[in-house]
Amino acid sequence: MGFAFAETMSGTMQRVDRPGEAVPFAFTVHVHAASLRRHLLDGKATLRGTVEAPGLATAAEAEGEMLLRPLVRRVIRYELSFRGDDGRRYRFAGQKDIRWTSPLRTWTTLPGEITDEDGRLVARCDTRFDYRSDWLQFASSWRPA
Repeated sequence: MGFAFAETMSGTMQRVDRPGEAVPFAFTVHVHAASLRRHLLDGKATLRGTVEAPGLATAAEAEGEMLLRPLVRRVIRYELSFRGDDGRRYRFAGQKDIRWTSPLRTWTTLPGEITDEDGRLVARCDTRFDYRSDWLQFASSWRPA
């Protein structure tokens, strides 16, 4: 038996081809670890959800992997692949670096980058988990799976 939960991260992205112009960026994912035993060994879980990146991807289906090691390695890493409105593949990668001296900020802030299928930087992203409005939904989404 494993676990599952849902999470939304939202904020802004700044495309490298449009410096100084920040636009909304968000993703909602369903996180699933099929085996708690395996997860305790490798810290990995699958991600499935949607990405909203105006001018790049509209309600794009996304999938990827999460490395969930907040206690041992003090990181939570997200990697999502999605297809843009232009038909090309993109990848979002971001990491929460957990610091126990600043838990609220480090557990809720996710800086990241979007790269294209050739590995070129497309945008830098700054996302946050809105604990004030999303905490109850997040907490109630946790379940055995």
